[in-house]
Amino acid sequence: HVQLVESGGGLAHPGGSLRLSCAASGYTHDNICMAWFRQPPGQERGRVASLYRSLISPLGIPYYANSVQGRFTISHNNAKNTLYLQMNSLKAEDTALYYCAAGPAGPFYLPCVLERTWNSFQYRGQGTQVTVS
Repeated sequence: HVQLVESGGGLAHPGGSLRLSCAASGYTHDNICMAWFRQPPGQERGRVASLYRSLISPLGIPYYANSVQGRFTISHNNAKNTLYLQMNSLKAEDTALYYCAAGPAGPFYLPCVLERTWNSFQYRGQGTQVTVS
């Protein structure tokens, strides 16, 4: 049974930093698409960052939404099977419930980073709250 468990959310001041973690268990894939989504209060869930990892690109190919480009960094520790989201220069508009998601991917990274929607991921976490105030 595959599980994704997020942690690291909390309260931060504007300009501050937080690091989210998403610990995964129960799956291994040669090609995998991983992502962080967020859902601000009263708004729809949207993708924040994606990471495509394959045998050819073991370090991963990241992609970021314009709103977080240059402030957030997505990464993955293969040994710990944990996905991270380092969030710097936080703004009030970053306040949201943050979710991680993962699933097997094809041989090309573009579908992963541009097209995968929340419902298309086989494995999805329960969310962790981030409040910037």
